[in-house]
Amino acid sequence: MKRELLSKNGLAISRIAREFILLKVGDRIDTIREYAARFGFGTGTIQTALKVLVEDKAVELESRGHLGTYIAYIDYHELWDIAGLGSITGVMPLPYSKRYEGLATGFYKAFEGAGIPFNMAYMRGASRRLEGLEKGKYDFAIMSKLAADKIIESGGALEIVFDLGKYSYVGGHKVLISKPKYQEIKSGMKVALDKNSLDQYLLTYYECEGKQVTFEEIPYNQILKKLLDKSIDAAIWNIDEIEERNLNIPYYDMKNQKMSEINEDDTRAVVVVKKYNGDFGNILKKFIDPKDILNIQQKVIKGEILPSY
Repeated sequence: MKRELLSKNGLAISRIAREFILLKVGDRIDTIREYAARFGFGTGTIQTALKVLVEDKAVELESRGHLGTYIAYIDYHELWDIAGLGSITGVMPLPYSKRYEGLATGFYKAFEGAGIPFNMAYMRGASRRLEGLEKGKYDFAIMSKLAADKIIESGGALEIVFDLGKYSYVGGHKVLISKPKYQEIKSGMKVALDKNSLDQYLLTYYECEGKQVTFEEIPYNQILKKLLDKSIDAAIWNIDEIEERNLNIPYYDMKNQKMSEINEDDTRAVVVVKKYNGDFGNILKKFIDPKDILNIQQKVIKGEILPSY
């Protein structure tokens, strides 16, 4: 449906369509005066907008006298089109592990089931995903709860919409050592550090606390190669990739006390949106059930279904 949304009537239609997307059959809608006051339009403009939504068969409304007006029928696909929401674009880490492949597949199937146009972009590093979100390139981003909390603590205007729970993001982080005689990071070692990967950056600093090490700034996708050719001594890494690829790199549990304080937040996938984009967060909550995403993710991890993203 093509409509000049810059006109007053068009803007009113779009705003009310967005409101209705969050409702369901049987819900009471606000009064014309309430919509007029909230959106800054005249009552006549609101009346026209409601009439258009009914004529376009996006909704059917039932008046119940002094009880108000209720939704008798709703077509979310039509409302989505009228609201001008277009295709949703998310961004997440590159799907190099089955866990990430399952996450990507889960989101695609969830949006497909809701009938919402959707695309997922893939980008290494929470800092880069955050930058894309802030610039409006993406509607939401997926990162660890550890990263999201740190960004919010530092003043980042983010809101967590979903927390998918432990081990939805990674199976865990371990200390990888290139020299078999060592089982932990020691003073004098060269340790990999990727500033774009907030999890890797934070966990590395935690684990090296109080130790005299040399930090080697290396892009995340080169760290394993540097470990294998022994040009660095240690790195903090997502264990999923090591186990799936059967890489011959010894790894050990992290020992720093802060790991218990983190409470495995580095393993929890969260969906974040810009803080002042509450409508979009509510739309996600309306149409997407995290349990469906996790169910698909587990099926991909177990090999019960093929990844599709």
